[in-house]
Amino acid sequence: MADRKTFEGSADRLNDGDLVKRRGLMINLATQPDRTKTMKVLFSLETPADQTAQLEAAVAQGKVLPRETVAGFGADPAAAERLATWLKSEGFEVEKVSADHTGVYALAPISTIEQCLQVHMVPVVKDGVTYVSADGPPSLPADIGASVRAISGLQPYRRINKHFRQLLAPEFLSPTPAINFAPPYLPKEILTAYGAAGLNLTGQGQTIAILIDTFPAASDLQAFWQAAGVNVTMAQIAEINVSGGTVPPPSGEETLDASWSSGIAPGANIRIYAAGELTFQALDAALDAIVADLPNYPSLCQLSISLGLGETYMVSDEVQTQHAKFLKLAAAGVNVFVSTGDAGSNPDQTGHSSNGPLQAEYESTDTAVIAVGGTSLNLNADGSIGSETAWASGGGGRSVLFPRQAWQTGNGVPTGTDRLVPDVASVADPNTGAFLVLNGSNIAIGGTSWSAPTWAGICALINQARVAAGQSGLPYLNALLYPLNGAASFHDITQGSNGAYNAGPGYDMCTGLGTPNVAALVQALTQAVAAAPPAPVSVS
Repeated sequence: MADRKTFEGSADRLNDGDLVKRRGLMINLATQPDRTKTMKVLFSLETPADQTAQLEAAVAQGKVLPRETVAGFGADPAAAERLATWLKSEGFEVEKVSADHTGVYALAPISTIEQCLQVHMVPVVKDGVTYVSADGPPSLPADIGASVRAISGLQPYRRINKHFRQLLAPEFLSPTPAINFAPPYLPKEILTAYGAAGLNLTGQGQTIAILIDTFPAASDLQAFWQAAGVNVTMAQIAEINVSGGTVPPPSGEETLDASWSSGIAPGANIRIYAAGELTFQALDAALDAIVADLPNYPSLCQLSISLGLGETYMVSDEVQTQHAKFLKLAAAGVNVFVSTGDAGSNPDQTGHSSNGPLQAEYESTDTAVIAVGGTSLNLNADGSIGSETAWASGGGGRSVLFPRQAWQTGNGVPTGTDRLVPDVASVADPNTGAFLVLNGSNIAIGGTSWSAPTWAGICALINQARVAAGQSGLPYLNALLYPLNGAASFHDITQGSNGAYNAGPGYDMCTGLGTPNVAALVQALTQAVAAAPPAPVSVS
């Protein structure tokens, strides 16, 4: 349509039978959706190209921009206002506009959405749940859509997966914690194994953000802290309900993230951003909230995300929308640690089976985050590492969405032009798993959802050391970590496989650069000044 702008990358075409099959969907055209039902839609606006280039360059070169500068980057306020005004005139309720004007969140009945966006909404069944979804890409009048980059939320069957594994065998139920260097491990044991014992670092003065759908129970956190022997209180935990609505009950992920990030860095504050649900649109709103908070929380320098979805199940506009937000966080000095997944090298759409295509999972593949893979860890009686191998279910591989960046080089990095994950690793195997308290019960748990908050806590320790040394917080870590490939800063994992990829000397697509030697990392990164690599490569 010459007078309309179509957003091809914002939704799948559901008349493509092969694509629908690969997505695991069923289209039920015999049933008509209730067109009075309301849906939320996110309209993402363009950030000026020169601002994006500045952010990309800062991240690629390991530099930090002032938070006020980053917060000031965004879309044209007048364009956002014009869009909001038009949406209201068409029957939408504008819920909010993001602080940087890049996102307009609006509600409307399905009938209004169909008419305004020129889409047909149909019932779509996935995993036994019926969703009302657009059967193809939306469009806007050309003049209204000129500043719009993407329209999200029209296919709500596409949801991100949590990355945790609970073991239900009798020997893993109701475990009694003990500092004896045997699973299920406590934070003190992992800190000892990874060379952090005796450093007198707690993450004091640092803030760790967590992005998830809901909040942990305070009683579970308090019971965990008591069992782990760490001095943390609820006064250090802030809960941000992004949507303001009812959040789901705790399921384990939120509790694991909060317990272990605080257990590794007990002096840090924790800010839990609950998105309410795991649609990409809801996660975008939570990322907007974190970005908006940056100027007021200068100590917020770590973000842990234990979520992912195979890249082949994504649509390009969702990726571009989130990348713009991760880019802002990284350029402002927030290191985002994202778990690579728990289904090995071939995750399916559920993220819990290795029966899918060979692929890596987004969000870990984004070039503005640090991807965290998983290992299986056995400790000696003195707390030293007895053996550590690649966890068979740890995610990793080659991105089909992001190109190789200049910093991703060194021993073991294979030739090619694609982004590789993971970047680093930590213990994840539930068989050598973590202690946790969930719904009042002691459990053993694992997954790369354990790895990501562990690394976020370690980053808080390093940032505390840098501040004590009179330095600023860390820039985007990958620009500093890859030059340490093969150095004492990492335990190089050389055994094990995650399916298609094997661990080996130096970098590998199971465990990245390896697991941390925190003492050596602190020494290296309190002296490091990132050398400017070649110009950054843009996202394709």
